Amino acid sequence: MQARWRAQLKTFVDRQAEGRNVPAELTQKVWATLRNTTEAGRARGAMELFLLTTSQNGGLPASLLVSLMPLGNTPADPEEYAALLELREPDGPGRRQVSVVELPAGVAVRLLGSTTLNFHVLMPGGVGWLTLSFSAQLTGMPGPMEQLCDAIAGSLRWVV
Repeated sequence: MQARWRAQLKTFVDRQAEGRNVPAELTQKVWATLRNTTEAGRARGAMELFLLTTSQNGGLPASLLVSLMPLGNTPADPEEYAALLELREPDGPGRRQVSVVELPAGVAVRLLGSTTLNFHVLMPGGVGWLTLSFSAQLTGMPGPMEQLCDAIAGSLRWVV
């Protein structure tokens, strides 16, 4: 329910800022970013949102948004889907790296950007793509954060 998650996110942001002398403007900006991300995710079928808050300065080092994208006109073949996503990537320094990787849950399409890492994993029965959208706005994705997100994606398994 929207009223519930909005209140929970507001409480989360307030608790992270508590006792840290964080300007109200920054707290409001973080709240707005989380709210907008959550609302956009829900509109696209998001099911879960995970926030990692273990940094020394109370910043938000990483988030994970889990969503379901029905197949519709999207190719069910990972190689075809990767090719389609590759075509949609703009040229330039912000271009994400698109690859196809093998996970325990199956073949997945992986998109790596400077601060984001997305995995699109085909769900059993051709229901659609389960999307794991990682974001590390403060630290960037390369290095240990990328390894952590890869490990989380690698832990995905289907239970029948």
